[in-house]
Amino acid sequence: MTKTAMPGFSPCNNATLRRAARKLSRFYDDVIAPSGLKGTQYGLLYQIYVGSEPAMGTIAEEMVMDLSALGHTLKPLIRDGYIETFADKDDRRIKRVRLTTQGLAKLEEATKLWSTAQQRFEDMVGRQRAADLRAMLDEVAELDYEVPPAAPSS
Repeated sequence: MTKTAMPGFSPCNNATLRRAARKLSRFYDDVIAPSGLKGTQYGLLYQIYVGSEPAMGTIAEEMVMDLSALGHTLKPLIRDGYIETFADKDDRRIKRVRLTTQGLAKLEEATKLWSTAQQRFEDMVGRQRAADLRAMLDEVAELDYEVPPAAPSS
């Protein structure tokens, strides 16, 4: 393979997507920084808000995270009093999450900043292209990646 045969940064879908995701995440993090939250924390607060006291397993599934990573990300939100966990009333083995009053106020504060980031991004790439990008990425997230491992090369 020659270097001239490689288009752009990388022909790898994963590498290109990760590169774009890191850059866009940094952009959103910078814009919502005055709220004291990172983009991942804002996303979790929002997911909890729309999920109406969701189970931790449901949040992890929706955000494509494992439960331990979710727990790690929730710790500062719990510590800062934005969310609280509690046992499900019907099955005490299930842990649920809800926003506190302080968490709802923080979500509202951060949403104003997030809206600024969202508008700036859409101004840069175009509203329709941004919507198309979200739709395509949702499709990518829904694909079945359960494929047999590749045969070892001889």
